[in-house]
Amino acid sequence: MDIPRIFNISESAHRIHDPFTPEKLATLGAALRLEKGTRILDLASGSGEMLCTWARDYGVLGTGVDMSQLFTEQAKVRAEKLGVAGQVKFIHGEAAGFISDEKVGVAACLGATWIGGGVAGTIELLGRSLRPGGIILIGEPYWRQLPPTEDVAKGCLAGAISDFLPLPELLASFGRLGYDVVEMVLADQDSWDRYEAAKWLTMRRWLEAYPADELADEVRAKLTSEPERYAAYTREYLGWGAFALMTRR
Repeated sequence: MDIPRIFNISESAHRIHDPFTPEKLATLGAALRLEKGTRILDLASGSGEMLCTWARDYGVLGTGVDMSQLFTEQAKVRAEKLGVAGQVKFIHGEAAGFISDEKVGVAACLGATWIGGGVAGTIELLGRSLRPGGIILIGEPYWRQLPPTEDVAKGCLAGAISDFLPLPELLASFGRLGYDVVEMVLADQDSWDRYEAAKWLTMRRWLEAYPADELADEVRAKLTSEPERYAAYTREYLGWGAFALMTRR
């Protein structure tokens, strides 16, 4: 079980696999007003930066689940480095359908709502692990401005304009699902740059190290095309945010 190898290559140097900087991640943790001992479930946890830093800074406990064997191992190493290996655990496995044995105070999925077939399904999945009064944390793209054509949407690596909503409509959709939006932290163009541009140096270094690898041509093609594609499309049209939700009463 693993994610496509191209992602393990291009994001192997990332600690955060979303368009968030460490500062944005810290802002999110502070915004949630986390209390010591809070249990967190993070589905599609990547390299574990959220759980590890929040365990260090707020004394939370957590479990992360991710399909990438590489990222899961990196998360374990990060936990050891930050001295929080006793507070967090990371499971190499399928996040889709995963339900915590113990109810949690925060159930999160940042940037991988495909695990539930979309936002609504992922929220429903996370809710099955959540204690009463807990917070669901969803990370999801939105349109900063609507693409003028379907081709522009595809340039943002969306399948179609309908794949994402403008921010006001995304927020309204949470209400229709029966949730209050109680906090949000949004990416900006600088944090998008750090997420996307960091891949380019990683790919270049990988090509220098593995010029004969079977994926070398694919990595070379991405390194050649991605800077222009990103600057023309994703950077201008696509936003991303982490949204904290509580069941509406």
